[in-house]
Amino acid sequence: MMDLKVLNSALHQLEEERGIPKDKIVDAIEQALAAAYKKDYGKKGQIVRAHFDLSSGMTEFAQVKVAVDESMVRMEEEGEEDEVTERAEIADGEEVLPRFNPEQHILIEDARRIKKDVIPGEELVFALETKDDYGRIAAQTAKQVIIQRIREAEKVSVMEEYGKREGEIISGTVQRIERGNIFVDLGKATGILPYEEQIRNERYRQGERVRAYLFSVEETPRGINLRLSRSHPIFLRKLFEIEAPEIASGVVEIKAIAREAGSRSKIAVFSNDSHVDPVGSCVGQRGVRVSTVMSELGGEKIDIIEWSADPVQFIEDALSPARAQSVEIFEAEKRATVKVSGDELSLAIGKGGQNVRLAAKLTGWRIDIQGDAPTTVPVDETLAQEVAVMNGAKEIEEVEESAHEDELIAEEIQERNNSTDEDADASSKTPEEVEGSIDDLKAESEEARDEEEKA
Repeated sequence: MMDLKVLNSALHQLEEERGIPKDKIVDAIEQALAAAYKKDYGKKGQIVRAHFDLSSGMTEFAQVKVAVDESMVRMEEEGEEDEVTERAEIADGEEVLPRFNPEQHILIEDARRIKKDVIPGEELVFALETKDDYGRIAAQTAKQVIIQRIREAEKVSVMEEYGKREGEIISGTVQRIERGNIFVDLGKATGILPYEEQIRNERYRQGERVRAYLFSVEETPRGINLRLSRSHPIFLRKLFEIEAPEIASGVVEIKAIAREAGSRSKIAVFSNDSHVDPVGSCVGQRGVRVSTVMSELGGEKIDIIEWSADPVQFIEDALSPARAQSVEIFEAEKRATVKVSGDELSLAIGKGGQNVRLAAKLTGWRIDIQGDAPTTVPVDETLAQEVAVMNGAKEIEEVEESAHEDELIAEEIQERNNSTDEDADASSKTPEEVEGSIDDLKAESEEARDEEEKA
């Protein structure tokens, strides 16, 4: 026997948790039971309907026939040629009458014997016998149909709820992580946060709460796909709408966003009210608003600039924190050349070219950065004289050093000549005189070594 209390409880739970109406589930059960009965005991072409009573648990089966006359069906038996003709007529777009089937149709004359006031097209219901062995196979068939209908009803429920929330920020719990993709439990459905839509260097754990931008709701044969993103530029816009009431109300507009998720972003804001500061509205008191957004994005740096209709001014501000000396624009090529001082050049380009790349995305202009060359000609007359005097003194020192080097060379030559003469004289001396000279030289060398040690 079927436990009706358990069944009613399950139906009530599905209605509350999944948002599937109870009537739709009962209708799915009746269709499943009718399909199972027809499969086991019915005939080809039969129309079988079932009525399931939730209070008693009993199921009644009936066969449905439609009352027809000769103008509504074809009575004669058709052969192969007629079937070919029928297919040809269908291909030509002509309306073809259905063939009379005694399992689906009943002639109007026979129908009036059962019900006098019957009209063509009206359905007549005939009760069918309930079989005693109607059990396991029917239950299995019914189970499959019920699961299918529940999934279809669930898809409709999910589409009704999340289709309206497309383009909003939603929050959920990390359910599981597969191949870098994160599946987020949103309550009635599961969303997917693909690897390419995640913020770089962010790590997620199972059970962790996460907020993301719902940018796509797709209906597929396998179910509803809810695609989430944390790297989308609109995610940054939505976060500022939550933190800044001026943006949510439309007083302050975010005109453009350039973002490299996880690293740096630039946003251009504009105020429709001259009394409201657009940059201050986004920054907040003591930077509390922008700090909250940065914390949500894992410490991503955010540059907030004021939007301007003047492209020159807009490009100058977009390169912030670098200061531009001049901006030359070429409208036809949508290109701008920006000159900056030498010490601002690296700041304007940014690490890996990030600053100028984001500025180009933000403004929509191709930006070329040029640094100025160092000054080589003195502009002050006094400074020029000092440089000239310094250059003259340098030349005098070079002459003196050259003359001193010449004197040293001359002395070295003279010493070499004297040593040559002494060698010639030594060749004419006796051995005793030579030995005495050697002893004198040794004594002189020892005295010189002693003097050096004392010094």
